[in-house]
Amino acid sequence: MTEGCCHSGRKHHYKDKIMKIVYLITGSGGSFYCGNCYRDMLYVKAIRKVPGISVTAIPLYLPPDIHDTETPFDEHVFFGAISLFLREKVPFLRNMPAFLDKIFDASPMLKIAARQAGTTRTAGLEELTLNMINGDNKTRENEMDRLVDYLLKDSKPDTIHLSNALIIGLAKQLKKRLKIKIVCSLQNEDDWIDEMVEPYRSRAWKMISEESIHIDAFVSPSQYYKDLFIEKTGINGDNIYIVPSGIESSGELQGIKISHSPAIGYYCRVSHQNGFDKLVDAFINIKSKDLIPDLTLHVCGGFTGDDKPFIREQIKKIKENGYKSYVKIYPEFQGSAKENFFSNIDLMSVPVRKYDAYGLYILEANTAGVPVVQPATGAFTEILENTVGGILYFPDNIEELSNSLVKLMNDNNLRKSLGEQGRLNVRKNLSLETMSVGLADVYNNILK
Repeated sequence: MTEGCCHSGRKHHYKDKIMKIVYLITGSGGSFYCGNCYRDMLYVKAIRKVPGISVTAIPLYLPPDIHDTETPFDEHVFFGAISLFLREKVPFLRNMPAFLDKIFDASPMLKIAARQAGTTRTAGLEELTLNMINGDNKTRENEMDRLVDYLLKDSKPDTIHLSNALIIGLAKQLKKRLKIKIVCSLQNEDDWIDEMVEPYRSRAWKMISEESIHIDAFVSPSQYYKDLFIEKTGINGDNIYIVPSGIESSGELQGIKISHSPAIGYYCRVSHQNGFDKLVDAFINIKSKDLIPDLTLHVCGGFTGDDKPFIREQIKKIKENGYKSYVKIYPEFQGSAKENFFSNIDLMSVPVRKYDAYGLYILEANTAGVPVVQPATGAFTEILENTVGGILYFPDNIEELSNSLVKLMNDNNLRKSLGEQGRLNVRKNLSLETMSVGLADVYNNILK
């Protein structure tokens, strides 16, 4: 499951002691289903399964999206989103006293900030983004001192794992001060950077390329994204390992549907980028032609303040066509709400606009025995080759999406077969245990 290293089948000890890994994870605040955030949590849970490794997760920017008690997130939030923003935008606050840091970065304040519009778009945050990529940035020096002191409080870690390349600027200082190995996850950095106006966009990719010399290993979830990252940065990619994201298999959901009405599901952040409007248009198209009697649409995944106007547009469109009563929106997207959602749908589709580096929502559906209908873009081909839990459509337009949804909804045998194959293959090929092997191999390889 990885490139450039092999699994030894032995306990993962480093120099006859416990290997200590610290994850630095950028949080989303928990208002929507964030595939990157969920992947980070799964990484932590997976590596905890490996004998001889201890792991700690420290959140950056915002509190983590925690929906279980097994993930050992630290209570401290470093580089808090509010103080970081104020240092960038208000010159006289660049050296704000520690007591103001504590006030601004208290958990209640950060949770309020996470719900505000603008926290998930680049407009106005271009300079801040470049500063976090820049390994020599001085405005975060005090916070770096605080982080290093905290990391040395017990015993120095062997490896620090950064959650994405947008915080790659931390690597240089961490290596310089701690003399340790640095791993960096890759996933969907292009979603953020490519929305930046020039010259920020080109500068961001160039700076990531320059800072990559301080990274001992990158971890990509797919061959597609490894190739894209190499194309964007110009690095040779010799130290990019492919470790497909895995997921916990559901013991409760076995593909047994509760509702009797035919239902299509959408499970992701409800946004324009994730193509929710495309699925709404396909749903309206199918309903208007009465191709599937009594068809319903179930929507789950949360949203941000920026998404509200877009969502209102989609609801208005559904109402104007007379299909409001056929749409169910789930206010929560975790725990029992998620189980209820997947128990009430026949298939799922997240017709993203921008090519996705992975797509954990596919695994979410497949592990519940629900097949997917996805555009043949990004990493989706790789995932479905592994799970055989759905179908791809091309070209990526509303008509093809509608035709593919109708095809799978009307073929009960195919739908059930794909759902069952997906459930079994996720458990076999994309489990937490399989992912833990890939991650442990990466750590052992760089620590040899």
